[in-house]
Amino acid sequence: MTSVARAIRAALLESDPRAKALAARRVARDWTAGRLPFVFDVSMPDEPGRPAEPELLPPNRMPKRGKGGSERGRIALWHALAHIEFVAIDLALDMAGRFGAERGPDFVADFLSVAADEAMHFELLARRLRALGGHYGALPAHNGLWDAARDTAHDCAARLAVVPMVLEARGLDVTPSTLERVRAGGDERGARILQRILDDEIRHVRFGSTHFAAICAERGESAEILWKTLVERHFRGAVKPPFNDSARLAAGLSREWYAGVA
Repeated sequence: MTSVARAIRAALLESDPRAKALAARRVARDWTAGRLPFVFDVSMPDEPGRPAEPELLPPNRMPKRGKGGSERGRIALWHALAHIEFVAIDLALDMAGRFGAERGPDFVADFLSVAADEAMHFELLARRLRALGGHYGALPAHNGLWDAARDTAHDCAARLAVVPMVLEARGLDVTPSTLERVRAGGDERGARILQRILDDEIRHVRFGSTHFAAICAERGESAEILWKTLVERHFRGAVKPPFNDSARLAAGLSREWYAGVA
């Protein structure tokens, strides 16, 4: 019987976007059904599988999207969102596979469910992109998201502090305004996709903050202080307003946490 670690590693190494999404959902389903033993007999890859396209560029070399109301601007928006969700599949898989042995079955269950959600989000966005006449891979995408995984591969607390509690929390801040622009442009189907993603991301951030608090309790450290320390040490960007305070609070992040590093 394949171990959960081997199943996660195989999904991480898959390079085809559609196949990776299906593999992530299959791993989560098999874990829930009890078909994957809690055994960590392989290590996680340093880099996940990636398709030949899109071309990956540093964030500062990314072309401007153009105006959101234009056809080119709409396609660029959905392509950027699809890429974020595609990389998020790997971030969630790596979280479960890299730190699951030390954090236990509940941790694995939570982040495999996140991986399945991200895979579903990617498929919804890729389908919307095709409906608009585009496809995932047709435009360049930035390569900065996986940097967070590289920088925090040594410490579960650091990974939780940066990935769910900063990167995904940022999605809680920016998605509502994007959703309203999409709805104002007459794309109700796209707005429903973004609402589904927003609702799921609140739960994802809450998984991160809950497991981070558990690690801090084990270490006898203040969760708020350690989070700020780890963000300042490992996050290359800036934690900046505006903040979606109600969504962040629902996800376990009170304003006192992030106001001090904004």
